[in-house]
Amino acid sequence: MSVSTVYLGLGSNVEREAHLCAGLDALAGILENMRCSAVFESEAVGIKSGPFYNLVVTGETRLPLMELDRHLKFIEAENGRYAPDRKGLPLDIDVLMYADLHGTFDGLVLPRAEILKNAFVLRPLALIAPDLLHPGENKPMAQVWQEARIDQELRAVPFEWRGLQLTPT
Repeated sequence: MSVSTVYLGLGSNVEREAHLCAGLDALAGILENMRCSAVFESEAVGIKSGPFYNLVVTGETRLPLMELDRHLKFIEAENGRYAPDRKGLPLDIDVLMYADLHGTFDGLVLPRAEILKNAFVLRPLALIAPDLLHPGENKPMAQVWQEARIDQELRAVPFEWRGLQLTPT
């Protein structure tokens, strides 16, 4: 089975540090050569809730796209995402990009449209993969970020996971 590079967006607005760390721990078990962007705080978009912590993770996987997506849903569920009495969004993990796939796959649209719409996705992605070409824009992520006109404030967050500082400079 081949190895594919994947980019994932993570967010939480409930016990943010605990849920993001739990999500990262779980992802470390299914991704090889995993790297994390800095963590940013932003206001919620599309839902009424408290502010989110967000970051982007990249790594390599041997899992096919839909199997990876199933694993991500399980990780979310383990963190209370689908609990009937949940308050807020404990953990959200989205596939942003998977290898060079472009299109709709069992309802999953890649690259994810939120990359171009939300600063809390685009900024961490541009930091972790500045030279990665966005398939629809045919530009490196760093350039896409520089040219973006997204009216969302991002705040640097001091964050540590497994001794690794994920604090933006």
